[in-house]
Amino acid sequence: MRILFAGTPAAALPSLEALRTAGHQIVAVLTRPDAPLGRKRILTPSPVAARAAELGLPVIKADKVDAAAREAVTAARPEVAAIVAYGALVPESALSIPEHGWVNLHFSLLPAWRGAAPVQHALIHGDDVTGASTFLLDKGLDTGNIYGTMTETVRPTDTSEALLERLSHRGAVLLAQTIDGLAAGRLTALPQQGEVSLAPKLTLEDGRIDWRQPALAIDRRVRGVTAEPGAWTQLSGQRVKLGPVVPRPDVTALAPGQLRTEARAVLVGTGSHAVELGLVQPAGKKSMKASDWARGLANKEDVVFE
Repeated sequence: MRILFAGTPAAALPSLEALRTAGHQIVAVLTRPDAPLGRKRILTPSPVAARAAELGLPVIKADKVDAAAREAVTAARPEVAAIVAYGALVPESALSIPEHGWVNLHFSLLPAWRGAAPVQHALIHGDDVTGASTFLLDKGLDTGNIYGTMTETVRPTDTSEALLERLSHRGAVLLAQTIDGLAAGRLTALPQQGEVSLAPKLTLEDGRIDWRQPALAIDRRVRGVTAEPGAWTQLSGQRVKLGPVVPRPDVTALAPGQLRTEARAVLVGTGSHAVELGLVQPAGKKSMKASDWARGLANKEDVVFE
């Protein structure tokens, strides 16, 4: 089939490759415009844009599907549009451009976790199983009829980054199979069924750790916001970034936020039992092992995260 591929981050790349491998023709790639990255804020193409350029594919860069983008999409004459984490809503006026519509790969088992951050919310809320869905895009937010799903077990140490990596590859297979089914005329999209939950984009504040919460909730939140937007706390008014933690149910004597060093471990009290810190990144410094960071602290027993 003639496919318009819409996507922006690295998580969309396996789908682009899977559709090419399946023998479909990518007639154009729609992606977000170049964005400033790094300390020097250098304008950098999205991962999808960079890969499309390597492949010699026509690229449409647009931060929304406006009139100019719709004209470019129409000119590409796609039979179907495959969309994976493009980063903007597709307006109703563009939905009918491809004959078979827009097929969205979403990283949750819809209607669970509709929205921009399904993987992060699944981890934060302690889901044991998640997955991916392909559905026919409509004017709602992830409300369209479902073509297919796949499931993925959430591992105890999964971060959103690690889980998304697995889902991006397994979901790519699902997307390719969906497009194959549409090409063969053997697929019908069915209405979503089940309880609806929403997964709005996370903000920096969503990464702040509340040490009054139980250790299990803190562990889930830290893993859910790793790598984006990142977990953090405050010490003496300075932001300290944190990597994943390890629950320590054997340590219960610490007050919420209170630090204690034990052999090579750095422990922090919570609303239940302690957690052990992994990586720590103080303001203006590189990430380091918690034990190395703690050696530079004075009066360790009096240190309390805010």
